Amino acid sequence: MDSIELLRQRLLAGMVIPAHPLALRKDRSFDEQSQSRLSRYYLDCGAGGLAVGVHTTQFAIHEPHCGLLQPVWQIAAEVTRGRAAHASSNAVLIAGLCGDTHQATAEAALARSLSYDAGLLSLASLKDASEEVLLEHCLQVSRAIPLFGFYLQPAVGGRVLSYRFWRKFCELENVVAIKVAPFNRYQTLDVVRALHDSGRVAEIALYTGNDDSIVVDLCSQYRLGTQRDATPVRFQGGLLGHWACWTRGAVELHQRCQRALAIAPEADPASASAASGGAAEELRALLQLAHQVTDMNAALFDAANGFRGCIAGIQEVLYRQGLIESNLCLDAEETLSVGQAEELDRVQRLYPHLVDDQFVTGWLRLQ
Repeated sequence: MDSIELLRQRLLAGMVIPAHPLALRKDRSFDEQSQSRLSRYYLDCGAGGLAVGVHTTQFAIHEPHCGLLQPVWQIAAEVTRGRAAHASSNAVLIAGLCGDTHQATAEAALARSLSYDAGLLSLASLKDASEEVLLEHCLQVSRAIPLFGFYLQPAVGGRVLSYRFWRKFCELENVVAIKVAPFNRYQTLDVVRALHDSGRVAEIALYTGNDDSIVVDLCSQYRLGTQRDATPVRFQGGLLGHWACWTRGAVELHQRCQRALAIAPEADPASASAASGGAAEELRALLQLAHQVTDMNAALFDAANGFRGCIAGIQEVLYRQGLIESNLCLDAEETLSVGQAEELDRVQRLYPHLVDDQFVTGWLRLQ
């Protein structure tokens, strides 16, 4: 990207951003070839960006003894630059940032040196800090790289953050987007309200990370108050672990949601009858699809077991498709839960229209 303004335009236009997994061999060593293959797969599916070094990539790669953060970031950057050199692609690169202010700022500088456009800032390591301390932390990191806010659900290491925090966060000059992923409607609304009240709806993009409510988020418009001329708040796209697999279908789904809102800009999925004709019918169909996607996510993310297998489920799907050599995680204890493989079988059987196995098979033949 040439400027923060161009980055804002790209993010506000809306895109699919898969949360990039980590590819390991059967001996748990880093598999550079499969890692590169995954990046190419996402971009060839039509993803508008890649988020690397995030929860789905496994936060353990941020530990110095692991030695994987720079190699993993480097591969995604090389694939993205190579694609841009031979096509009109202008993919956005998002670096997952972790740790205290010193670590996160150093990671931000490294990411910038590798041509990453923005940093998705995890606050998990500051769980006991006050919101004032968190805001100062965010400000310092935002001086090193444009910032993608991150509301991570408490079940996997996040913390509850108030409306006041998000209202102040939206005032930070170099914030370009927020990933909203508390898996909670009330907390999601806190971020929506904060962005609305900040007056920066045209500058800061919202991306859903609510893997349990993907389609509803993408098809919703929020009008807070009675001003009909006010710009509604909406989710432009998603930065999702769910979209780390079955990605071709995710791109098609996102495009379908964007078309539905363009046809019926005043319609909300909760009141689809307000739209007329085909627009209302499409919104009703998307609401039905929303529940199917959530059912798939319950299996993928292992909701029945408190999300214990949320990363392992993604690895398993990619392994079954032949995109990676193993379904292993860095932590030997991080595996599929009992019955999770059968749940994946169930949802793939029930919802073949949401699975991209055929696309992947053809794509792999060309590699």
